[in-house]
Amino acid sequence: MNKCIRQISEENERKILSPVAALSCESRGRRFNEPECDIRTAFQRDRDRIIHSQSFRRLKHKTQVFLSPTGDHYRTRLTHTLEVSQIARTIANALQLNEDLTEAIALGHDLGHTPFGHAGERALAELSPNGFKHYEQSVRVVDILEKNGQGLNLTDEVRNGILCHTTGEDAYTLEGQIIRIADKIAYINHDIDDAIRAGVMAEEDIPLNIRMSLGMTKSERINNMVLNVVHNSTDSKILMDDDFWELFNDLHEFMFIAVYKNPVCKGEEVKAVAMLEKIYEHYTKHPEQLPEQFCTIADNESVDRAVCDYIAGMSDNYSVKVFNQLYVPKFWIE
Repeated sequence: MNKCIRQISEENERKILSPVAALSCESRGRRFNEPECDIRTAFQRDRDRIIHSQSFRRLKHKTQVFLSPTGDHYRTRLTHTLEVSQIARTIANALQLNEDLTEAIALGHDLGHTPFGHAGERALAELSPNGFKHYEQSVRVVDILEKNGQGLNLTDEVRNGILCHTTGEDAYTLEGQIIRIADKIAYINHDIDDAIRAGVMAEEDIPLNIRMSLGMTKSERINNMVLNVVHNSTDSKILMDDDFWELFNDLHEFMFIAVYKNPVCKGEEVKAVAMLEKIYEHYTKHPEQLPEQFCTIADNESVDRAVCDYIAGMSDNYSVKVFNQLYVPKFWIE
């Protein structure tokens, strides 16, 4: 009997990849059993499902750091996701780990992120009595919210990598661990780039000892960070060496002061948070006005859960549209 293309790909994984790589044929499986694809491996299917999802497309209109920037070259949540994916795949390839799994986790890691970046996340965390974490919401998106409540039925390896990409327990696959560090490498460097473009800071503002150690330009820093991860990771842990990691954290502390708390970057956050608070208040009082999918969630789980799901899925643009519909007289905006 002739082997299908998927089976050949699975055999190639076993031949080519590191002994510690996650093999698609040995996946822990999906939440619901389904027939295998004749062409794509399990992790390739996951990647494709994420790319074709509505929540992935909405990332193009979700803030990364700069709210409503006047320029085409600032990062959005979507471009951030693509940069994380490319950095992660480079690391996975160098370590002979599973690139398909790595890419799927990277593309899905921020699907549950709120509008207006971490300001939106903090707003929902404070509003909801159950709290809110974007990485947990990302898993909820792929498990429940996508495809009108059917979810994407992803493999456990992808779901675990998404859940563990930010904090807490490490992912149980090395591919999942890559995403946590690739996410940090991506955002610290593209946030510097965006801040320079916005006139918030100059490259020369970064302390000289950090630049001399990590790299004098964005490209040098990314290359050096990736190389350090590749050279220092073990068969059980993806990591940088201690001295390099300390410098990386020094750079993050510098960015926290120079950019992440800078009024130029964060000046509109108060308005964005106030807007989300008003939307949350309205729909918790009037859950019957939610779209049908979220009314079902309100009935089956809770009103708070439904409202958080609805708001978290909004793009920046759509949340403004909803706020205007709820609170701004039409003749004012026509």
